[in-house]
Amino acid sequence: MRFTVSSGGIRSAAKTEILAIPLFSDDLGSTHLREVDAAAGGALAALRGIGEATGRRYSASLAAGGRLPADHLLFVGAGARSDFDRQALLRWAAAVVRRLAGRRVTRITIDATSIVAALMGGSPALLAEGGASFGPGLSLKSAEKIDAAVVAVELLVRGAIEGAFHEGIDGKSTLDAAPAPINTVEILLPAGANVRDAAAAIGRSQIIADGTVRTKRWSNKPANEMSPLGIAEEARDRARAVGLSARIVRRAELERMGAGMLLAVGRGSENEPCIVALSGGRPGAKDPLGRRLAMVGKGVCFDTGGISLKPADGMEEMKMDKNGAIAVIEAAATIAQLDPGRPIHAVAACVENMPSGHATRPGDVVTALNGKRVEITNTDAEGRLILGDAMTFAERALGATHLVDVSTLTGIVYSAFGGEVAGTCGSDAALLDEFHLAARRAGEVYWPYPLADAYKKNMETWSADLQNSGTREASLIRSGLFLREFTTVPWIHLDIAGTAYRRSVAPFAGRGSTGAAHSSLVELAMGGGRRR
Repeated sequence: MRFTVSSGGIRSAAKTEILAIPLFSDDLGSTHLREVDAAAGGALAALRGIGEATGRRYSASLAAGGRLPADHLLFVGAGARSDFDRQALLRWAAAVVRRLAGRRVTRITIDATSIVAALMGGSPALLAEGGASFGPGLSLKSAEKIDAAVVAVELLVRGAIEGAFHEGIDGKSTLDAAPAPINTVEILLPAGANVRDAAAAIGRSQIIADGTVRTKRWSNKPANEMSPLGIAEEARDRARAVGLSARIVRRAELERMGAGMLLAVGRGSENEPCIVALSGGRPGAKDPLGRRLAMVGKGVCFDTGGISLKPADGMEEMKMDKNGAIAVIEAAATIAQLDPGRPIHAVAACVENMPSGHATRPGDVVTALNGKRVEITNTDAEGRLILGDAMTFAERALGATHLVDVSTLTGIVYSAFGGEVAGTCGSDAALLDEFHLAARRAGEVYWPYPLADAYKKNMETWSADLQNSGTREASLIRSGLFLREFTTVPWIHLDIAGTAYRRSVAPFAGRGSTGAAHSSLVELAMGGGRRR
């Protein structure tokens, strides 16, 4: 897609096939909408007269363009201005593109006039607030430095690109088969907007959106097309394309290193496990924020549960258990494009968790890379095992000073937070707060849970230093407590098991991977979580 930005009002816009106009449910009588309706010959009033165009979020209605420079108008609900945050804006743009699926449309214009007005009027999107979040947003002093038009363009571009993502049946709209062949999107800003800075934001947003789409496409691949070494090969090719170095640590080297937990998980599969490490910048260099940040991802290409076998119902979804690894790989690639040479590390722990005569058994005791002895009481609690060794690797081999791990780690996080909110915990409150702010700026929603030391006793065992599972009590908290045992630097954990993929079609997205965590990791690495 090619994006352009202009200002000066709808009537001065270039001729277009579709003019997309947001409807805020609590501002349907605005002066701007009255002017639009008058030029459209009362089309909006007619729609509202039959119960259409109510402003309900993501609902859409088509009408003739009237005297406006458009063949058709597309009114898309934006919900209430009071809770119109960055995620809602991102999804609104995606819903616009997806509503046009199957239509022979190549050019659209998005009227961002009321969106910019909402941001300037104190919408939570401008302060990166709203939704389930943690800690204060940007200060009011900071908000004065943020250009509402730039924020609008950034998120509209990302949303349009992500909304156009299509891959087979899972990418289909509920209306028609394939997305519209849109090649030009004009974003219309109000008169007086800073068009130059807004236009400059397009390139950055395209790079981030392309990375999210790559994350989705890659994560959707079935296990027979994406083995652990398959991830490694794809990651190496991606690294070469964007100027990152790549290192693949295979089974023999993992054995010499003593990565006993990761090897234990991969023992039952014919496909050997590996660690993939991508690095940017000079060896040993720190980023402008004084960090050697390493992003560590869980890459279980397929998770049967091992000997602790999962139920058959829904097991096909376990091809999605590699989302964390793909997210960190693509985040590193995106960062390398946004800021070539910036120090950054991505570590993907890649395995298959399969039952066989060689598989790890419940009760087996292994030695982790950091020397701790771990009793594996549940082979289906495998994610924490491979992440533990991968984080130790990131510290020892890459010199990481800050860690963030990403994984579809627990089913219980979905029970706790559902499919719209991901869980977080960590050892460093400042880094955790920084991430939450970066995530809100990126348009994602996370919520923290405590690392209560009272539950460490549930990991005690007489045969090792700790066990990887235990009773159901506080199992979400214990997953974080287990991971903390394998870090010595500031660390945070993202459990995206509830948000990593969609089981049903939404107005703004199809089924499959959501690309969760990719954009938030990019914002964190680029300093988007630092208070200004």
